[in-house]
Amino acid sequence: MSELALVAPQSWGHWLGALALNAALIALAQRLPVLTRAGWVHAGCLGTLLWGCLGPRGWLAVVLYLVLGSAVTRLGFRAKLARGLAEARGGARGPENVWGSAATGTLLAMAAALAPPAWQPLLLIGFAASFAAKLADTFGSEIGKRWGRHTVLITTLRPVPPGSEGAISLEGTAASLVGSALMALLMLALGLLSGASTWLLVTLVGLVATLLESLIGATAQQRWRWLSNELVNGIQTAIAALLAMVLWVALAGTWPAAA
Repeated sequence: MSELALVAPQSWGHWLGALALNAALIALAQRLPVLTRAGWVHAGCLGTLLWGCLGPRGWLAVVLYLVLGSAVTRLGFRAKLARGLAEARGGARGPENVWGSAATGTLLAMAAALAPPAWQPLLLIGFAASFAAKLADTFGSEIGKRWGRHTVLITTLRPVPPGSEGAISLEGTAASLVGSALMALLMLALGLLSGASTWLLVTLVGLVATLLESLIGATAQQRWRWLSNELVNGIQTAIAALLAMVLWVALAGTWPAAA
């Protein structure tokens, strides 16, 4: 992991700058139909934490995730709306969506800011994998609902209507792989990941976590109604982060050195 991937310097001035910058940007952006008003407030809190912990690279990675996720949600929106498959509120996300997607990554960003330098690459791999998995889920869901020709339940492979919990399609799965690869590539370009092998690891973990999310949707979510989509999103990103970190350690054959 290169020096570019080290976390941001921790000082009161840095954190105050992060707060001021995000407050100003949210004030300018809140009219955009990407988030609800409450969603923008929570996004400002998220942005402050990310800039404070990881600096502009970590912040920009999540901004790009939001832009890409919102863009793919708008693809074929009228057709999805006519079929009753479109996201509520015209695709605008609320606080529950913000934290369902970003809680795992935020906790790992905070851990990276507090951890010894030797542990930071491992935590950043988990950070990257959590957002790769979530963008994979968004790409797969939105593309699959609109263009999936044969939608089946992941547990039985029996045909189900598009948009059903636990439904997958060839088109949606391919889109999930693209979304995961794209998010991992952005993390690599921003210096939060290092090397083609790490990019490949995060990409594949993102896809696997998305398929596991569909499995949870087809089983546990059908059984327990309190298991909301946002909570399942949080579980999915946690699985992705943990799996990526465990595999990275296993492939490396060693734990990070003690400080």
